[in-house]
Amino acid sequence: MTTKETFSLHGENLLKKVKELIAEGNVTRITVNDKTGKELITFPLTIGVVAAVFAPVFAAVGAFAAFVGECSITVEREPKVEDDHPLK
Repeated sequence: MTTKETFSLHGENLLKKVKELIAEGNVTRITVNDKTGKELITFPLTIGVVAAVFAPVFAAVGAFAAFVGECSITVEREPKVEDDHPLK
């Protein structure tokens, strides 16, 4: 079951927030919308992908951040799996 969370922010903070979300590790998809709700960019994230693969994503988000004023990002997350091992 995925959960969705939406953040409203200004373009200059967009790249910083995306980097923070990717670092969390449980994000599966990020969608950037303009202030009217129109989807500007969406990209899936795969667990275990090396940071070098994210360079094009960061470049695209950085380009949008330069032109977008107010925007929102919607984040889809997989729930964190709790380790229920009895020998813990």
